[in-house]
Amino acid sequence: MSAPRLRTTPLPGIGVQYDLVTREQRHLSVVAHRDGTRTVGLYRADDPDSCAHSLRLTGAEAGSLIDALMPSHHSASLLYTTDLGLVAERVEVAATSRWNGRLLGDTRMRTETGTSIVAVLRRAEAIPSPTPDFRLAGGDTLIVIGTREGVDAAAAILGRE
Repeated sequence: MSAPRLRTTPLPGIGVQYDLVTREQRHLSVVAHRDGTRTVGLYRADDPDSCAHSLRLTGAEAGSLIDALMPSHHSASLLYTTDLGLVAERVEVAATSRWNGRLLGDTRMRTETGTSIVAVLRRAEAIPSPTPDFRLAGGDTLIVIGTREGVDAAAAILGRE
């Protein structure tokens, strides 16, 4: 059986569309929007150009779906693992998070978990080495480094389960 072909199409001003035809000849597409959301489309079997179902996912929902489809050690949010037992992972601050609009230092992240926040991704910008007086915003993605337990605790503090 040949490997599935994934076609990538840039969508200027929107993001990127990924199209896949399954071995059962079903057409799936995912539009990765610039704002981090995803739209998943499943096309009709009798008309592969007609979308039968469409589902809009937040960035966090898309990450959870990826975690469900892949073993956790291959999680899309997992960036790096070393023999020292450290991991770097992306952790999103939800718009509804109690930390939205508050200072990073207020989380007491390093004190409570032993982790370090090495960068914050906000829209199309990366903010390296945020200081304790850095103001968090809903939609921020924090790059957290620490032990597996520490990163899980940091995610729990930020509201991700």
